[in-house]
Amino acid sequence: MSATDWAWLVLAFPLAGSTVIALGFRVLSAKAAGWIGTAAIGLAFASSIGALVMLLDEPTEARQLTDTLYQYASAAGLEIELGILVDPLSVFMCLVVTGVSTLIHLYSVAYMDSDAGYRRFFSYLNFFVFSMLLLVLAGNFVLLIVGWAFVGFASYALISYWYRRNTATTAGMKAFVINVVGDVGLVLAAFFVFRELGTFDLLASFDAASETFTTNEGVVVAICCLMLVGAFAKSAQVPLHTWLPDAMEGPTPVSALIHAATMVTAGVYLIARMFPLFELAPTAADIAAFLGLATLLIASTIALVVTDLKRIIAYSTMSQIGYMVVGVSIGAYVGGLFHLMTHAFFKALLFMAAGSVIAAMANVQNIDRMSGFRRAMPLTSGLLIVGALALAAFPGTSGFFSKDEILAFATDRGGMYLIFTIGGYIGALMTAIYAFRIGFRVVSGEPCEEARELERGHLHHAEPRNPATGEPEDTEVGFPGPEHQIAERRRPMAIAMAILGVGALFGGVLQIPGVTAVLEHFFEGTFEDSPLFHLVPSTAASWFGLAIGAVISVAGIAIAYYCYVVNPGVTGRLLERLPRLHRFFARKWYFDELQDALVHRPAIAIGRFANSVFERVVVDGIVNGAAGAVRGASAVVRGAQSGFVRAYALLLVGGFAALGIYFLVAAS
Repeated sequence: MSATDWAWLVLAFPLAGSTVIALGFRVLSAKAAGWIGTAAIGLAFASSIGALVMLLDEPTEARQLTDTLYQYASAAGLEIELGILVDPLSVFMCLVVTGVSTLIHLYSVAYMDSDAGYRRFFSYLNFFVFSMLLLVLAGNFVLLIVGWAFVGFASYALISYWYRRNTATTAGMKAFVINVVGDVGLVLAAFFVFRELGTFDLLASFDAASETFTTNEGVVVAICCLMLVGAFAKSAQVPLHTWLPDAMEGPTPVSALIHAATMVTAGVYLIARMFPLFELAPTAADIAAFLGLATLLIASTIALVVTDLKRIIAYSTMSQIGYMVVGVSIGAYVGGLFHLMTHAFFKALLFMAAGSVIAAMANVQNIDRMSGFRRAMPLTSGLLIVGALALAAFPGTSGFFSKDEILAFATDRGGMYLIFTIGGYIGALMTAIYAFRIGFRVVSGEPCEEARELERGHLHHAEPRNPATGEPEDTEVGFPGPEHQIAERRRPMAIAMAILGVGALFGGVLQIPGVTAVLEHFFEGTFEDSPLFHLVPSTAASWFGLAIGAVISVAGIAIAYYCYVVNPGVTGRLLERLPRLHRFFARKWYFDELQDALVHRPAIAIGRFANSVFERVVVDGIVNGAAGAVRGASAVVRGAQSGFVRAYALLLVGGFAALGIYFLVAAS
């Protein structure tokens, strides 16, 4: 089998899994649906490995393979094919997406055990993975847009999975609407690409772009900026980021799937995939990099103050995606994609550990209520600390090597790009602090009531309530199941978390400066034509950057230790001294209020005006006036249609008489 054959199987297995579960939900047991869904993604991962092996058999310069299943449309010289592109970038994304998604499915088999919509959940989950794989394997803009739209729909379905929660349906609609804005940007970009280059094919458009456009020509800058609208909506970058924290209304495995390896990385993939266009439009690339830097700093400040455990990790995702966007925008393609991979490991792990802790707390998500779980939940606590270490870029962990590779590249480019180095290190300090704000608050200290109960062998249960509003919920009609699952008691959860823990600790060995360069060599097949790809910092410069990163990481952890273990009251005193700053961060820089004032309220006002004035006065007036005229004319005609022959004869004679009089008058 060829690499493209394996790639088609990568797409086929998740689609088949979603379809089988959806069509067989009446006959399949819940457990069968869960294992079918998990097996489908596991087979897709195995197929991704098959594609990797076959691709490595090809020479570096021939590692861009295309294949077409059939011709989708052909008209006026335009040919659109259901075709895929298999190259190092798409295979890398397939491996990350399917590998991490398999573990999330495995975790979900146990975690969602008592949920009433178990079959529906796994059908949605399989479809979500299929949509992401379609996006990364698409060989033309049309198929890319289809995958892009499918991901948006699947995210809506999963975020709104507990659809009887008003907060969940509102969050799902918010995510869907913002992502549709991004879809419009991507569609317009594809239209301009076709208008200027005459093709939707990715490789053909890249080849034609270098011959058609000049550097920073207006049209190519516009194309790239429109692509950024799509990328920033999907990857939750400022200002299109407000949907991501609200997406925590979905089940914890959904949070892990969206935040770790699938949806939010789509924007990073898009910028990396379109590198030939962005290198022709450095202005657009710089805009992307600065907005990525702004996102990583803004999200870090919010993560320092919010108290919802899942939302802290969500803002962490925004921040880390900001690092990736900076990386792929300034030309650090290997560093940005390397961080995408390591982030998938430790972020999925953090969400899984958080899910285990929240289950032990009977669905309470407020970290102010959590403490002392180290003895009650040793496995969860240990793996939570592993994830926090990797997130904080602690020396030796995967995040240590991937994050600092981006910053070392920015330092090596120098000039304006030093801004990204400085901002990145500031963000790294805040990241270490909030990572261990989670770690120390949850694991250390005196055990909370729920932890003590678990130490005595009893898992805490309470009246089911919405964590966001406190409203009571009925677990029998679509809300989270009545049972709570923790990793210490469910083997599938423990296995999935342990594997991710290994990846979070040791995934960095793929790119150790001066020692290994696995990803750098692998990505040559995609980025070899890029001059920026060959700008590799020296080993000495890379290790100097790593040393600075190590100091910052340790300093951040030390600050968190002092604030949350040694002197817990210091944060309260700081809050009293800086209440306005705390309120500003806690209200998320007022982005929701800003969007409400600038977008939501004007849109509602325009809609009301259109309904009350234009629709009812203008449109209804014209329609009703026309209807009245028609009714009047028809009444006259109807009156003349008496059915009597003598009446018709009279009308005929009268008509001829009128014509005769007219001609006589005209002649005189």
